[in-house]
Amino acid sequence: MSNPNSMKAVLAPEAGGPEALKFLERPIPEPSAHEVLIKVKAAGVNRPDCIQRAGNYPPPPGASDILGLEVAGEIVAVGSDVKTAKPGDLTTALVSGGGYAEYCLAHKGSLLPVPDGWSMVEAASLPETFITVWHNVFQRGGLQPGERLLIHGGSSGIGITAIQLAKAFGAQVAVTAGSAEKCQACLDVGADLAINYREQDFVTELKTWTSRKGVNVILDMVGGDYISKNYVVAAEDGRIVQIAFLQGGIAEADFRRLMMKRLIHTGSTLRARSDEIKAAIVSDLREKVWPLLAKGDVKPVIFKTFPFEEVVKAHELMESSGHIGKIMLTLD
Repeated sequence: MSNPNSMKAVLAPEAGGPEALKFLERPIPEPSAHEVLIKVKAAGVNRPDCIQRAGNYPPPPGASDILGLEVAGEIVAVGSDVKTAKPGDLTTALVSGGGYAEYCLAHKGSLLPVPDGWSMVEAASLPETFITVWHNVFQRGGLQPGERLLIHGGSSGIGITAIQLAKAFGAQVAVTAGSAEKCQACLDVGADLAINYREQDFVTELKTWTSRKGVNVILDMVGGDYISKNYVVAAEDGRIVQIAFLQGGIAEADFRRLMMKRLIHTGSTLRARSDEIKAAIVSDLREKVWPLLAKGDVKPVIFKTFPFEEVVKAHELMESSGHIGKIMLTLD
């Protein structure tokens, strides 16, 4: 860097495709009382990053306009109210923006320890997907041991995480995915049933798999006509949790099923939630899930890692949906 007080960062000054991403120079930020400054070693690439780049997901008020929602690296400075972390600590963190940069601020409540033996790339693959899955499948969806979980988009980073966590906590898991290869990858990490939605009707397959009893929890990032089909395959007292609408948010559905089956259809976004709410989710995750990582019961699935300078290629891969698991960036 030409200026020791500046850093390289990736932004999308104008909305567009992957080519809209630009490297700009920004001042290295200073942590507030409740924040730490992380020298970033690795960052995750997530679907919301692509949506933000396209101009459809602006940062919440006060968040950085630099892309990137999860990082891992070394803490180099801490705010005056930070008592549980110090310079030199290695950490991974969920952030509201700023992850695609050489330095990134993170709220103290978002910090998670790097599991023993894990690389920075592996650690950086954790926060966005694990926090999303934990909050939506277990806290909002209330998945219990012995119940059946359906995951739409099973080979995505979120899907692979949800399979592993659901199995670790004693649930049965079915997924939908778009190819035989993706279905096999889901089975390899523990799914009990993988449905190729391009060749099979998931409603028919799930009726057979559940003996027409239905699934207890559905994690849906597809939307569109899947919404009405989810009402068909849900069990009585089923919970449907919506986290995205890749096929659109407008659908026609028979809402009588919602009433007759006593269904709950809920949803959430994470980025705009308060630091306090996210800190509470992180605390629960640290207590209940991080021990599984230390034991190796849940493992990272990294599809491809790109150097920071090849962030455009990383976005192109994400938008192709050709990946299984996480796409990552590394910084020197």
